[in-house]
Amino acid sequence: MNLIRPAAVAGAFYPDNGQILSRDLDALLDAAPPVHGTLPKALIVPHAGYIYSGPVAASAYRRLIAYREQITRVVLLGPAHRVPVRGLALPRTEAFATPLGHVRIDQAACDAIRALPQVVSSDAAHALEHSIEVQLPFLQKVLGEFALVPLVVGDASSEEVAQVLDRLWGGPETLIVISSDLSHYLPYALARRVDQETSAMILRLQTGISHEQACGGTPVNGLMVAAKRHGLKPELLDLRNSGDTAGGPEQVVGYAAFAFVEGERHVH
Repeated sequence: MNLIRPAAVAGAFYPDNGQILSRDLDALLDAAPPVHGTLPKALIVPHAGYIYSGPVAASAYRRLIAYREQITRVVLLGPAHRVPVRGLALPRTEAFATPLGHVRIDQAACDAIRALPQVVSSDAAHALEHSIEVQLPFLQKVLGEFALVPLVVGDASSEEVAQVLDRLWGGPETLIVISSDLSHYLPYALARRVDQETSAMILRLQTGISHEQACGGTPVNGLMVAAKRHGLKPELLDLRNSGDTAGGPEQVVGYAAFAFVEGERHVH
């Protein structure tokens, strides 16, 4: 067993040179709109190559800089792109490597969810998966040291995802990150319309988001269930597509960034 999961998409989705990567992340974060607001409990961020979705992701990650000392654990869920998974898959590794260093896996937190029937172990699901990996350099840059609970989400119900989130919810030390792009390969104007509808559903904490609307629809829907239960309020930070960033308008991929903050709890 390889105890370190090596970077699989460095040099493709983002630079494989640590100095260049660090400089690029600084530039993306500096260019993001300044943010004011409370500590987010959860984020939804895109996971394409940085030239395409990096500016949108940076709008969410900039929000974390003020809470660098507070957030010590990140629960990171991304959809399975390469290996079919039933449920939510943990790796068996001890750390994930990026050009910026190693990110330690929170073994105690992983052990706390392994008893759930929908949680499985699969190094294969993680080996080439970019939806988790592309978030790590951003997190390393804005948080420094943190422990990671990485879950590749395959065939699972919204409730199964929400159960895992509930068990890992924690306090202000725990951040939940859902990695998801929006629509894929639609013409620019149609993509904007579809993505605005999806965004409106997320802002209403509405489940039923399909994989055509968001490739991370399954973890997004699970977050909607958990967010309702825990009284989170969503906020749209950025909504664009590859036609706005680094691609042509004929076939675009949609990207959005959302922050979820703890609101007033309502007892019914």
